[in-house]
Amino acid sequence: MRPLTDEETEKLFRKLSQYIGDNVRLLIEREDGDYCFRFHRERVYYCNEALMRQAATVSRKELLSFGTCLGKFTKSNNFFLHITALDYLAPYAKWRVWLKPQAEQQYLYGNNVVKAGVGRMTEGTEAKQGVIVYNMNDMPLGFGVLSKGTAQVRAADPTAIVVLHQGDLGEYLRSEDHLT
Repeated sequence: MRPLTDEETEKLFRKLSQYIGDNVRLLIEREDGDYCFRFHRERVYYCNEALMRQAATVSRKELLSFGTCLGKFTKSNNFFLHITALDYLAPYAKWRVWLKPQAEQQYLYGNNVVKAGVGRMTEGTEAKQGVIVYNMNDMPLGFGVLSKGTAQVRAADPTAIVVLHQGDLGEYLRSEDHLT
């Protein structure tokens, strides 16, 4: 367990800001305590500093995890966001897409979202922008990247792909061995 390097921090914040914009600072400056990001076994963990200090007393070899795993760095040193980060991204999301009930199941199976499945979306969202995907009851289901901006979606064909799948709650079942 170690603090993130400057390069790793920059990549992490760039990825987080793709989904929550300037609200990244709200993850660190919380009223309920001091929180930090730590690197352990190619994964980035988000935890309370008191928990981090307790985890530091365990040897690196025996420490499996601590806090919440936000994602991991790949072998090519890119940051990959895990679905476990959804609980921290959803409250601060700037760009959102709500799915119709018939599209929820397909999304939770790992498929992209087509225009016919979109119930509503945040106005003024641009193409290639990270979005949090919700059902119509405002429950976060996952996150993805818009393939078209809001204006382009209105004119698009009903079968056109609108949200490219990045992660969803179904991953807890499909990839439970890899999420730790």
